[in-house]
Amino acid sequence: MGQQDLKIHELVAKIERGDIRLPEMQRRYVWQKTRVRDLLDSLYRGYPSGTILTWETDEGVATRDFAVEQATDVKTFQLLLDGQQRLSSLAAIILGKPLHIGGRVRPIDILFNLDHPDELEFITEVNEDDDTDGDDTEDAEVADASEDDLLARFSKMAFVVYTKKLAALPQWVSATEVFKEPSDKPFLKAAGVTDMNDPRYDKYTDRLKQLRGIKDYQYRVHILDRDKSYEEVTEIFVRVNSLGAKLRSSDLALAQITAKWRDSLKIFQAFQDDCKKVGFDLGLGIHLKTLVSFITGQSRFRAVSNLSKERLEQGWEDAKKGMDFALNFLRSNVKIDSPALLSSPFLIITLAYFGHARNYHLSRQEAAQLRYWALVANAKARYSRGSSETFLDQDIAAIKKDMGIPGLLQLLKTQVGRLDVQAPDLENRNSRSAYFKTMFLAFRDGEARDWRDQLIISLKHRGSTHTLQFHHIFPWAVLKKLSVSSNKINDICNMAFIGGGTNRKIRDKEPSDYLPEIVTKLGASALDAQSIPTDPQFWQVNRYDEFLAQRRERVAARLNDYLGHSSMESVE
Repeated sequence: MGQQDLKIHELVAKIERGDIRLPEMQRRYVWQKTRVRDLLDSLYRGYPSGTILTWETDEGVATRDFAVEQATDVKTFQLLLDGQQRLSSLAAIILGKPLHIGGRVRPIDILFNLDHPDELEFITEVNEDDDTDGDDTEDAEVADASEDDLLARFSKMAFVVYTKKLAALPQWVSATEVFKEPSDKPFLKAAGVTDMNDPRYDKYTDRLKQLRGIKDYQYRVHILDRDKSYEEVTEIFVRVNSLGAKLRSSDLALAQITAKWRDSLKIFQAFQDDCKKVGFDLGLGIHLKTLVSFITGQSRFRAVSNLSKERLEQGWEDAKKGMDFALNFLRSNVKIDSPALLSSPFLIITLAYFGHARNYHLSRQEAAQLRYWALVANAKARYSRGSSETFLDQDIAAIKKDMGIPGLLQLLKTQVGRLDVQAPDLENRNSRSAYFKTMFLAFRDGEARDWRDQLIISLKHRGSTHTLQFHHIFPWAVLKKLSVSSNKINDICNMAFIGGGTNRKIRDKEPSDYLPEIVTKLGASALDAQSIPTDPQFWQVNRYDEFLAQRRERVAARLNDYLGHSSMESVE
């Protein structure tokens, strides 16, 4: 194995030219913007940043696209086995190019604080899931914060994810612009430094030089020999990326699958795109877990290395049919039309496996029972409690043993105790709760509408005026003045589903100010549709606790009615 030291700007140039490509076994780009911020912060301080692993080969290896645009007409190139997230991020920042992820164009801009303290504090405000690709910012409340709040919060940091309010301040500059512009003059001028005698002159120029110096940071690049086979390189890839849990098990499984079944990634991605077209943009890991479940009768990836190409190909054909059934059943029978409404996508796998086991022949009664199980398992977060794979394997085993829906319901009841919803179950729950998703489903089923445009609530409305938002019935600002805790303010029973335009119009009004107007114009049914107490005495700020108690009772009753417990008691 050879090695060489390459500067970051040299590696970025290789990526741009297409001299470094990604093998099919690599996962997609998954870093959130705050991870890019932290990488720049570490490099700025001169901290170690790992190594890079590549492979030179003459073998015709299937590749996948980098998240950052690059030339593709190069015939000889190295394959990047370790370092994709770092190099993609650095290429995007240094070149000023957006990332292309899952069909979306995602710009990344990191701001640099010219006036940061000499003794930097390393502050990580947010702990994200690396497997998401949302448009994250430093914090969910940044958009509503004042300039003073932002300065107090970020003044000790050297780098932050771009926000308009910070970018408008003179001491904050775009890291990308600094990398692209060799002169300090425009940045100094924008910061109000027009004279070399200004005490900030030396400090700011030194810091701009240090920032640009990131491009000269050297990575040690290890290069695997040409004589290694794809299978051997895959084994190296799996071992390297198993250390430190850098990759999810599904990513390692994909590497093993593509080693046996070349070009299978394109096949998986094509089906992934088909699912996306009907509203289910699912991670590749869910499709792979479905594949493994159909072949092995259990969901864990440990058996992947023993599967032949033939079994993988046949299993994939069966898994696709199962997924088609599951998504159709969710959309038509359960009325769940987005993975955002699922407490876990594992529920799709169980539905797919059940349909496959029944050869897609269900009686009307079975279909009704399966709908009931899906709704209750979703509301009770069947696969979001403890060891989710263990619960998934239990359900797959029950289906294999032909225990039917009663068997699935009994396993769920053993796990959660009871299948109905009681008011105390809703206490201290936030918008990430499975009950919150079920609230939306129940209210939408009852045709709850926005209080201005009368559109039935939906995740699919277009435009900022109509896009669904979670509205604090008792506004955040009002309750915060009374020193109510954040957890209590964000209680799901203080939430309603309305459009963005309506939410902005209400702003920080107390419910006793704006709810009477809604009742006058639309009637009490507008509130009842979202189980909001209609008695004005509960709209007073000093009775917030009573409001929550009343609404919990009303919401619990609505959820039980929606889930259909009374009609399915014999199944339980």
